[in-house]
Amino acid sequence: MTSPARRRSYGVKGAPYAHPSPTTALKGALRAPYFFLLPATILFTLFFALPIGYAVWLSFRKVHVSGLGLGSGARKEVWAGLENYTDALTDSEFFGSALRVLGYGCIVVPMMLGLALLFALMLDSDKVRFAPFSRLAIFLPYSIPGVVAALMWGFLYVPDVSPFFYVLDKLGLPQPDLLDGGPLYLALSNIAVWGGTGFNMIVIYTSLRAIPAEVYEAAKLDGATPLQIALKIKIPMVAPSLVLTFFFSIIATLQVFNEPTTLKPLTNSINTSWSPLMKVYHDAFGRNDAYSAAAEATLIALATLVLSFGFLRAANRRNRQEETG
Repeated sequence: MTSPARRRSYGVKGAPYAHPSPTTALKGALRAPYFFLLPATILFTLFFALPIGYAVWLSFRKVHVSGLGLGSGARKEVWAGLENYTDALTDSEFFGSALRVLGYGCIVVPMMLGLALLFALMLDSDKVRFAPFSRLAIFLPYSIPGVVAALMWGFLYVPDVSPFFYVLDKLGLPQPDLLDGGPLYLALSNIAVWGGTGFNMIVIYTSLRAIPAEVYEAAKLDGATPLQIALKIKIPMVAPSLVLTFFFSIIATLQVFNEPTTLKPLTNSINTSWSPLMKVYHDAFGRNDAYSAAAEATLIALATLVLSFGFLRAANRRNRQEETG
């Protein structure tokens, strides 16, 4: 009888099978995560990192035209340095688009987050009825593409086809022009708020459901009213979710493009450079100047990074002060 210490494993056709050593098995286990990450890394590099790098490279280039620009070699790409960035920062249209988006964001962000927090607190109440249906109804607009939502609301904004203006006309009430002047900001903001409130509500509502029930029971035993529980317990405990939704809202506001572009054929108040991204699109495909458009896109990305990083840093500093205080 063969002892266990001298037993050997045999593979196909009786050939001895060599077991991997512990060192080889350990190396394989350490390399396995990198093999799983490899497909995502390749996709990230091809479709995210390389396009960003190419856009930054284009922002430092320009086309030099010799003579009339006719013939071979008359137009060639040369190094421009910071010229495209200087032109973008001194461009009145680009600066004006940034100011318009700033005003647009001052309306959208507070209103959207305020409604999302209000709906989340209402759905988290014990007295709410038809909670599943209400959550679905509030979240449903977020699932509608932005272009479709803008087309739908544009139909409701045009007096000749809107059923609301028909009712106002029959009642003898004034019919405001929502696509001209100051009301245009409210019309565009309404589309963003209608579509984005549901997503932010779900994020905040999920955080509310994660709060232990013992916290509420202790507050009720201390005589706290539902309003006091909401203001002094629920809202402070979902502050990280509010920071996250505010962060996402800033990014979405700076990148507004679908709504004004879709409503542009319906009004003369929206030009090709109403928002920074519309200016980038017009320069790249309308003026065929991809170099200036790349510089403007890079500036938008830097502004988004600076604002987001500054807000997150301020929020983290405040949280540390509250923890230590």
